[in-house]
Amino acid sequence: MNTTTRHAPGRLQRLMMAGAVALAGGLSSAPVLAETTLRITHFLPSVASVQRGVLAPWCDDLEERSDHEIRCQIYPSMQLGGIPSQLPDMVRNGVVDIVWTALGYSAGRFPRSEALELPFMLPAGGVAGSRIAWEFTQGPASEDFSDYHVLAVHSDGGAVFHSRPRAIRGIEDMEGLKLRAPTRMASRLIDSLGASAVSMPPAQITDTLAKGVIDGASAGWEVVPPTKLAEVTHNHTESAPHQATPTVTVLAFLMNKESYDQLPEKAREALDELSGEVLSRRFGQAWDDAIEPVRTRLQNDPEQTVIALDDNTYEAMRDASRSVTEAWMASNDGGIDRAALVRSLESIAKSHTLPPE
Repeated sequence: MNTTTRHAPGRLQRLMMAGAVALAGGLSSAPVLAETTLRITHFLPSVASVQRGVLAPWCDDLEERSDHEIRCQIYPSMQLGGIPSQLPDMVRNGVVDIVWTALGYSAGRFPRSEALELPFMLPAGGVAGSRIAWEFTQGPASEDFSDYHVLAVHSDGGAVFHSRPRAIRGIEDMEGLKLRAPTRMASRLIDSLGASAVSMPPAQITDTLAKGVIDGASAGWEVVPPTKLAEVTHNHTESAPHQATPTVTVLAFLMNKESYDQLPEKAREALDELSGEVLSRRFGQAWDDAIEPVRTRLQNDPEQTVIALDDNTYEAMRDASRSVTEAWMASNDGGIDRAALVRSLESIAKSHTLPPE
């Protein structure tokens, strides 16, 4: 990967190339070619499906659509420094041009969008959840993103409980387990189900599990290959296709506002055409494409057990976690009408998941 140092980190870079040819009677300059290089960073390895399945091909499309006015440099695994929770600050402050980040990793930064992570709120699946997440964050939760130019918002497809000491078949199996939680809402969900939540980013899951510090993890299917999670857990519990997922990790592709505003008009038009709802769905589809092979591989592995929640367990978990949603709605932090946000989200989710009458 090309990681050539750029001048003035945090501002849009333009690499100018000029040539001149001597002509009889004077000097004439050749046309100047400008290239905008967007620095993109994220927290997963380069082998993860986010880079291979979305970021790299999106950058190729952007370069072609803009007639090569835009190119990208991608820095995976936080190669430019910092920790995942700092990604929103990095892009807002212009350290990079674009970040791909999990909103819940920066607790409290996107308070309205937390509604998406509440227990059993969204359907499982990348495309299904991403359509809802995009509409909600561009409408009722749009104030969360006033400091950014939002390129996409999407779902990770929904939480799966990966456990080692025992399979989670009923709510009683959660009792006493220490489970990794990706977000604050996931922590509250896990605690409400009788387990103990331990917050940590994906990169720490496998080593922490191997050392016995935790007993399992809440993580989407897509995280399993890059973190080698199946090497240290052998039981994987998910919601059934007709059920809502226990929680989601909401991910966003955020751009520095100044970087966006400084783009040449044609380049900005190309970026707009490839972003927004169409890019959110593209992320969601990439997640769906990544989920099924992982699930199928583990289902066919005699050393692995994949479990879908039965309806009784599903209802028991929903009942046990209802207090999480009620407490979130009752909070007055920031003067936000959280109950109204939940009602709006439920309406949006219903419009996307129910067939027309």
